[in-house]
Amino acid sequence: MQKQTPTAPSMQAHAMESIRFIRETIERTTPFTMVPGKGMVLLGISAIVTDFFAVRQPTSFLWLLAWCIDAVFAASVGVYLMQRKAARARVSLLSSNARKFFISLCTPIFAGAVLTYVLFHANETDLLPGTWLLLYGAGVITGGSFSVKIVPVMGICFVVLGCLALLTPPAWGHWFMVVGFGILHIIFGSFIARRYGG
Repeated sequence: MQKQTPTAPSMQAHAMESIRFIRETIERTTPFTMVPGKGMVLLGISAIVTDFFAVRQPTSFLWLLAWCIDAVFAASVGVYLMQRKAARARVSLLSSNARKFFISLCTPIFAGAVLTYVLFHANETDLLPGTWLLLYGAGVITGGSFSVKIVPVMGICFVVLGCLALLTPPAWGHWFMVVGFGILHIIFGSFIARRYGG
C-alpha cells in the first residue's frame, strides 16, 4: 500500500500551529518588562507633592480626596506610559504575562479600595497609610513575579513600610507615604529606566 504524503494545506496548518505554540511558549517564559521607569519617577514626585497638600487639609475627607485624586492620576499616567513603552517595543499588553501581571497587581489594589471605604466610614483613617502601603506592596510582589526581578524587591520594601506604618504612631503615617509612594518609586523607577528603558 502506498503511503500518502501530507497535502500542502495540512502542512501549512501544522506549521502555523507550531509557530503559535512557540510564540505562546516564549510569551510565558519572557518577563513582562513594560513597567515604565520614568513613569514611576513621575508618580513618586506626584506622591510627594500630594502629601504636602494632603497633610494640610482640615478634614480627613479632604485628605482622602487628595490621595484619591493622586491615585487616579497615577493609574492613568502608569497605563498611558506602559502603552507607549509597549508600542515602542512592539509588545502586546494582551500577552499572557501582561494579563497575569495586571490581574496580580490589581487584585490587592481593589482590596485596598474596599478597605479604604470601610475604614473611612469607621473613622479609622489613621490605618489607611499602612493599609495602602501593605496592599500595594502585595500587588507589586505578585504582579512582579511575572516581571523583572527588581519589581518584587520594590514590593517587599512597600510591605515592610506598610507593616511599620501600622505598628508606629499614626502621626508618622504621612512620612511612610512619602518614603513609599514617593521616594521608593523614584529610586526603583530610576533603576528600571536605566536598566530596562522607559
